[in-house]
This record gives sequence, structure tokens and C-alpha cells, in this order.
Amino acid sequence: MEYAKIYLPKLAVAIIILIVGWILIKVLLGGMKKLFKAKDFDVTLESFLLSFTSILLKIILLITVISTMGVQMTTFVALLGAAGLAVGMALSGTLQNFAGGVMLLIFRPYKVGDFIEAQGHSGTVKEIQIFNTILKTPDNKIIIIPNAPISKDSMINYSMEATRRVDFLLGIGYDDDIDQAKKVIMDVITADERVHKDPEPFIAVKELADSSVNFAVRVWVDSGDYWGVYFDNLEAVKKALDAKGISIPYPQTDVHLHRIEQSS
Repeated sequence: MEYAKIYLPKLAVAIIILIVGWILIKVLLGGMKKLFKAKDFDVTLESFLLSFTSILLKIILLITVISTMGVQMTTFVALLGAAGLAVGMALSGTLQNFAGGVMLLIFRPYKVGDFIEAQGHSGTVKEIQIFNTILKTPDNKIIIIPNAPISKDSMINYSMEATRRVDFLLGIGYDDDIDQAKKVIMDVITADERVHKDPEPFIAVKELADSSVNFAVRVWVDSGDYWGVYFDNLEAVKKALDAKGISIPYPQTDVHLHRIEQSS
């Protein structure tokens, strides 16, 4: 009963502090979100700061609750230091991910909204958290990649530059007229308003393949128009070549049968 009289009031106060503190943390984070939106804050930095602030405030709240229950902070800090060493070694990968997240925010190889390719995955950056980067693929899948390997390994950012080059590889038959085919392809490409005039579209014979004469076609477009230009013009070139009677060959094998007559 004596222990109950001593510790039950402290436990009740600690529970109240925990509940009130948890509510205040949510209110504070909600206020930060509204402030960031009102100030048109950088979305990339916003997600990281919210994640970091949430973890930091929860740690402070936990320490406050423990001290309210009468635990001596000097003893607690000593135990926390000893446990921190063991936990730090066990969570070395997690700490590396945190350091990687900080490096990503400093050097900015990508930001929220960029389409990137990293660690064998590609997608649009949805969020940069304190430990992970969240990607959203074109088919609406969510990919979670730790920050440490992204910050150390190579990656491709398809959205960093305003323009991109679209490359086509188109083939015609050996019996078809090369100049006519080049004109047909160029007419289709230049008719697309999304294709830039500077640099000019480029077309040239790239190789004399086994069954076709292959053209390299290169055009420059806005980054957001890349796939639209690629798919639309691939279809349009096929239809235009068909209309002019220019063949697009495909691998095939000619079999010749020879009859051998045996003399009696």
C-alpha cells in the first residue's frame, strides 16, 4: 500500500502527460503541414522535416514520462548510453539510412515529383522520409528504398533536365528507296508540334542489318512529352511507310528444295 500511495499518483500523472503530449505532437505536426503549404515550402524538405520532428518529439515525450515516474535521469542516461551503444551497433544500417537521407537533402540529386531509376527500380518520387525514399511506379505500385544505398550508388534522374532526346530505330527493306523512306519519316516527325526544331531532328542510316536497312532517328522533346512522342510517332511512321508501299521487314527464312534425280 505504501508503494501504491507513492507510485500510483506518479503513474497517473505520467499517463496524462503521455496522452496530452501525444495529442500535442499531432497538433504540432498538423500545424507544420498547414504552415508549409501556406508558405509554398519545398515538398522534398517538408516530408523529411515532418518525419524527423515526429521522431524527435516522441523521444522527448518518452524521456519526460519516465522522469515523471521518479526514475533518476542520471541513472537513466547511463543506462541509455550503454543501451545506445548496443542498439547503435544493431541499427547501424538504420543510422546509415538516416545519414543517407541527410546527404540526399543536401546535394539534391532528386526531389519529390522526379522520375528516377535507382537500385533496379524506377518510378516517381512520392516522398523522401528520414530513412527511406518512396517511389510510385507508372502502374501504381509503391516501392520503398533505403536512403543509404541511393546516396552511395549511381542513379538516373529523368526529370532533372527540361528536355530529353527520343531515339527511334526504324528498318526498311533492301529493295526500298532510302531517300524516299527518309523523307517519309522526316515528314512524320516534323509534323508533330511537340518535337523541337532546335536541335533539328536527325535521321541517318545506322546499319546494314541481315534483313533490313536500319535508320537512327533522334528528336528532342520536353521531358514530359517523351513517351507520348515515342508511341505516337512510332505508329504514325508505320502507317506512313505502309501508305507509300515501303516495307518494314521482319526476320524470315527462305527454304529452297532441290530435287535430285537418281539414274537407273
